[in-house]
Amino acid sequence: ILHRVDPAIPVEDSVGEMSRLVAEGKVRFLGLSEAAPDSIRRAHATHRLAAVESEYSLLTRDPEADTLACVRALNIGFIAASPLGRGLLTGTLHRPEDLPEGDARRAQPRFFAENFARNVALVRIVEDMAHRLRCTPAQLALAFLLAQGSDVVPIPGPRSEAEFDENLGALEVPLSAEDLGRLMRAVPPGAAAGARQVPEQMATFGR
Repeated sequence: ILHRVDPAIPVEDSVGEMSRLVAEGKVRFLGLSEAAPDSIRRAHATHRLAAVESEYSLLTRDPEADTLACVRALNIGFIAASPLGRGLLTGTLHRPEDLPEGDARRAQPRFFAENFARNVALVRIVEDMAHRLRCTPAQLALAFLLAQGSDVVPIPGPRSEAEFDENLGALEVPLSAEDLGRLMRAVPPGAAAGARQVPEQMATFGR
């Protein structure tokens, strides 16, 4: 996966070079990460893309604007990165101080003190619905993504066997169309406070 499109290099050149690895049998598939629809289309015209990756969760809904429509039109799979909102949607973070010293999230605006309370309030909504559905907030957050279509593949990052089993349990969450609609209305696009990354990283997205 080309994790960022370099604005100084045509994406056709980057993907063209990567395609040599496919021809040489060193890799099987190619993909892009955090790329704009125009770059996706140009790259795909150079060599077939198997997947496009971008951050996507209940708290980060940017792909719904145009990326999902783009990849679906081209029959490209979509990888939902950070599907648990960098830990917020697990319901285990209650205040900024819960993050260990040196944790990279402390520098991300969504975890700043002035934004944290608003974001935790959104997580409380998820927790309430999860309780009613008899699942964990993390399972409900993953079930939301799975409900977007079989072409959307969330990639949570479990750090233990217990977390792995919990994530896997999202497949069993009884999320009805009514529940899904209620959840999407309660946590609409743009509801989260603060950018998902530091400014330097945000500048590399959507190229």
